[in-house]
Amino acid sequence: MEKLALLGGQPVITEKCPEDLFKWPIYTKEEDDAVLDVVHNNKFSGTDITIKFQDEFAKWQGRKYALAFTNGTMSLAAAMFSLGLGAGDEMICTAKTYWATAAPAQWLGISLVFCNINGMMSMDPNDLERCITPRTRAIMVVHYFGYPCDMDAIMAIAKKHNLYVIEDVSHAQGGLYHGRKLGTFGDVSAMSLMSYKSFACGEMGILVTDERRFYERAIAYGHYERNNENNIIESEDLKPYYHIALGGVKGRVNQVCSAIGLIQLKYYDERTAEIRKAMNYFWDKLEGVPGIVPLRVDESTGSNMAGFYAAHGVYRSEELEGLSVKRFVEAVNAEMNGQFVSYEGGNYCLNTHPYFQTFDALHLGKPSRIAFSDRDVRQDDKALARSEDIDCYMVPWFKKFRPEWIDLFAQAYRKVALNYKQLLPGDTHRKAGGRWYGNENEAIQEKKD
Repeated sequence: MEKLALLGGQPVITEKCPEDLFKWPIYTKEEDDAVLDVVHNNKFSGTDITIKFQDEFAKWQGRKYALAFTNGTMSLAAAMFSLGLGAGDEMICTAKTYWATAAPAQWLGISLVFCNINGMMSMDPNDLERCITPRTRAIMVVHYFGYPCDMDAIMAIAKKHNLYVIEDVSHAQGGLYHGRKLGTFGDVSAMSLMSYKSFACGEMGILVTDERRFYERAIAYGHYERNNENNIIESEDLKPYYHIALGGVKGRVNQVCSAIGLIQLKYYDERTAEIRKAMNYFWDKLEGVPGIVPLRVDESTGSNMAGFYAAHGVYRSEELEGLSVKRFVEAVNAEMNGQFVSYEGGNYCLNTHPYFQTFDALHLGKPSRIAFSDRDVRQDDKALARSEDIDCYMVPWFKKFRPEWIDLFAQAYRKVALNYKQLLPGDTHRKAGGRWYGNENEAIQEKKD
């Protein structure tokens, strides 16, 4: 038995790791020059650079249209609006995700029904049909932490019930599912490109689709005047509202971010290929270790994890005699000696937050989630206990393939898992399980997401 560092033993990692092992995004003089061009020529509020970025992004994504927004939350709200979702409609969303995936729905009068995740933190297709009612109009799919959802099964269910599909690709830009790029399955797809994402452009969101009608409604939602010029809007029912955003928001992106995006797009596939090489090497070292389940796909199937955004592992406490994930990551952090800090839990399950239970956004005298529904969809949350009980933890998100260092970080996790019995006597932490814990964990999640 090797004494754990948390209990006074020698840490696995004792030296400072190279700065570029985790540094992200990678910015060079190309970005500097592009940004300064925007600054010195006062191009912040124009659209010429943004339109170029949209065109190149659409081509890279493999879709006809792309529309850039101020952030990912705005792009997701526009996606819902683009499909005509509104009061009285129900939308199914995965229970465990960042709040921006679902929160805008309540301002459109949409009632959210949450679907369970499976053991790989992904929407469980086997739970989808439980969630469907005559009011259901759309499914919001999230490729959580870059892990591709089972799109074959999800799309088959959507087709069977004549439902729209929105893909939230905020964690998986450029990822593949059976050889097909994520973001090309949904009727509309949207994603964040903010500064912590694998595709990082400062602060931006982008919506993609092949349907002209959806694209135009997304423009009308928050891209008024400038992006409506040259008769870009063809839909007769939208033309009368030219000059005023139908969503009541100014959503087009600042062109500093568009300029950064054009440069990042040139190198994204090359850089994320190295990330995948590094992350798969790390997980190879931990295959078969009790309690540790690598959150990754089998790339021989034509799928991949894109840029492995916010890399996580699934935790199986039952394999370590019930050791809490919080105690586990405390011990791992001690072994890594400040070179990386792991957190437990990922995002809380949204159904556990008061926003989705009691918040009355429109002052209608009842929670917004059920304000326009003929039933109390919150009752369906009783089926989500298993999602709340699935634990995960953050692992190092390597940006460079440095085997000698990756070996050390993997050894830190292995050491703790193989010597877990030392931790059981001092484990006073309640199980994480995905519950909402309040301000401290909220701050951690905001930084991560």
